[in-house]
Amino acid sequence: MRLENILALTKGTLLGEPSVSLFESVVFDPSKVKRGSFFIAYFPEDIPEALLNGAYGVMFDKPTQINDSEVAWIKVENIDKALKKLLRFYLLEKELQVYACDPITLHLSSMILTPPSFCNIEGSMREIWEKLWPLEKKSIVLFSPALTDSDIFIEHSQLIRAQENTITIIEQTLFETSFIHNDTFYERQMLSPFFVPYLEHLLFFYTFLRIPFVIKGFSKMGHFIPVFTNSRLEVKEFGSSDRVIIFEPLLELIDEQIDFLDVQASWAKIIYLLPETMRSSLTIGVENIFFYRYPEEILTILQSKIFHFALVAGVDKGILNPSRSSMKQLELIF
Repeated sequence: MRLENILALTKGTLLGEPSVSLFESVVFDPSKVKRGSFFIAYFPEDIPEALLNGAYGVMFDKPTQINDSEVAWIKVENIDKALKKLLRFYLLEKELQVYACDPITLHLSSMILTPPSFCNIEGSMREIWEKLWPLEKKSIVLFSPALTDSDIFIEHSQLIRAQENTITIIEQTLFETSFIHNDTFYERQMLSPFFVPYLEHLLFFYTFLRIPFVIKGFSKMGHFIPVFTNSRLEVKEFGSSDRVIIFEPLLELIDEQIDFLDVQASWAKIIYLLPETMRSSLTIGVENIFFYRYPEEILTILQSKIFHFALVAGVDKGILNPSRSSMKQLELIF
């Protein structure tokens, strides 16, 4: 990576007159810096170690002491924004095939084994850089615009969606599914049938683009999370109680999940706890909805109502074991 390109793309300010003009690698961890590296200094206190290990350049956006005139010191307004501009430029030569999808499909893809030529990305700019930078030419990338800035890529296409069903459900509960796909039987997967349509599209996408994949199992989806409890809201083992609180942090999924529960658990007493901000946008005609203004109200409502299933939107299961610090973080959401 050339110094002149970094300056042109990031609009950074070069401090001093270093003799170096080319860097061998971009490194975030000071302990992994080698002679010729360009170090990204999110934390100024990491710079001395990076210099000791041979960094030829340092990018920073916080007050930093300049103490080596031979090093290229580049001050930028914001490191993440600068990295995005660099990544966008240098990915051009990789000719990546980039596809956009929803967060659920992206999370499912992270639980399926695929070759290095396929990459799913989300997370911080550093995590995205470290995944994308080593990719070979013409690799396939899957991301969600809801989680990652699409401006990283010059262009992208929408996920190729299945036109017919290729998954046959053999047995299901609200939170587990046994199914057949391509003559392979997957027994008692920890995957709610709610996610099966998303999985259908993902597996079709893999097949269409000839991406080899292996399903080992599903866990920690981060959505439609069941927690079995008793009347005192004490957490019990999976399947050991007839009182289940389902947590969904992504508000955009709530209408779909209400419809799912209405069909799949029509026999059950179901209540819905939604943030007050959803009152005006909610589908008309749904019963047993309770709105809360503050997270503390959720526990009070749950303790005062009789239900088999309670769908709670906008918070995670940590609210059942609130600490003072976690409750303060939850309050910041509202």
